[in-house]
Amino acid sequence: MTTATKSEWLEAWDPENEATWDKGLAWKTLWVTTFCLLLAFVAWFLPSAIIPKLNALGYTFSDNQLYWMAAMPGLSAGLFRLVWMVLPPILGTRKLVSLTTLLLIFSTLGWGVRVQSPTAPYWELMVLAFLAGIGGGAFSGFMPSTSYFFPRSKQGTALGLQAGLGNFGVSLVQLLTPILIGLSWLAVFGDSQTMTTAGKPDKEVYYQNAAFVWIPLMLIGAAMAWTMLKSVPVKANIRQQFDIFSNTDTWLMTLLYIMTFGTFSGLSAQFGLLMKNLYGAGNADIVKGAGETAQVLISGYAVPDPLKYVFLGPLVGAAARVVFAPLTDRYGGARWTLVSGLGLIASITFTMTALVPDTSSASSLESGFDRFLWGMLAIFLFAGIGNASTFKQMPMIFERRQAGGVIGWTAAIAAFGPFFFGIGLVYIGPRAFYAIGIAFAVMCVVITWVRYARPGAPKPS
Repeated sequence: MTTATKSEWLEAWDPENEATWDKGLAWKTLWVTTFCLLLAFVAWFLPSAIIPKLNALGYTFSDNQLYWMAAMPGLSAGLFRLVWMVLPPILGTRKLVSLTTLLLIFSTLGWGVRVQSPTAPYWELMVLAFLAGIGGGAFSGFMPSTSYFFPRSKQGTALGLQAGLGNFGVSLVQLLTPILIGLSWLAVFGDSQTMTTAGKPDKEVYYQNAAFVWIPLMLIGAAMAWTMLKSVPVKANIRQQFDIFSNTDTWLMTLLYIMTFGTFSGLSAQFGLLMKNLYGAGNADIVKGAGETAQVLISGYAVPDPLKYVFLGPLVGAAARVVFAPLTDRYGGARWTLVSGLGLIASITFTMTALVPDTSSASSLESGFDRFLWGMLAIFLFAGIGNASTFKQMPMIFERRQAGGVIGWTAAIAAFGPFFFGIGLVYIGPRAFYAIGIAFAVMCVVITWVRYARPGAPKPS
């Protein structure tokens, strides 16, 4: 082993031994990796903040094309996670986090360049959407590698904080995009664009800002990871890591994480488009006023701008993951997964009442939109709770080596959420797709109760 290797790879690392566990190194690893994970989620969900406005910038894509484009980062993230899940023991935390953070720059730079003029062919934007999935793939490498640094008693809090704060990248990019695109002084590279919205005056914007502003932070994150992180030696080659698939609990926890993170990621990617297509300006039939005071109306109801609300869902889900993570360490993960499943059943059922807008009157539309928004936020809340609780369960159910692999695997499959939500909304329709979601949540509640949460459960966690 070379000197350089010795400086990177730790020796005799045992976080379960309180006397020798280096708490400072563990928490430093958590915070550096979490910063990079936040940037990974920014890169992953940057397309979801841009795609709903592509046609307003001059592109002429159909609703189906836009749904597919918004779904593509979810498809690629799931595929990338299948690769990233086996990398922690091979590359180690330092190389894995550093190199992955540098890879985020490619898709982010591409969106910043191609959004400046509506000339990019559809296939090229789909390639950029695919590459954005690297940000989602990072999760299945970062989380298992961080879990190696903490004892089981603290993994619920540590992984909940990392995943929850990382998830804030979704709401952060969706919240800041409407602000960044209006800052002309920030547009050092490229020219302005004209955004056209029905019933409102054309607006000069700088959509490249929404992408370019993150690139310096990605360079800083990669440098921090390379200079500050260490790696825990875990003996597990690719073949050995695949033994998790002979364990029944691997498949059951995969279903539970699809219910939670699959819902969170899927709705985060499609929330803006779904809101726009149900209640947005594209359905307007009346325009009242002129200039800056113009209002887009449907039967006298001022329709919402999705960009003003779309960040709220991911924000609620990420906050729930952070807040409930310590509670899972205190009370166990299984009971909170049960709460998550029951809450999802109730909130999805409630939201279904608003998936067919009643355009008979302004009051009906306003009531429908309120139900839709509050119902969606409730779905995000309970999905976030389940995101925290399932990541507490896995280290309790599996041995350390397997737990890392299971975390990576379940995260990989759940990352397909944006893809399947996009396909479901296009080909099945919102109401039917939500009904399937209720049935799936019922199944997961039964699994949680029978296997993990009831008194005398085979695998209490």
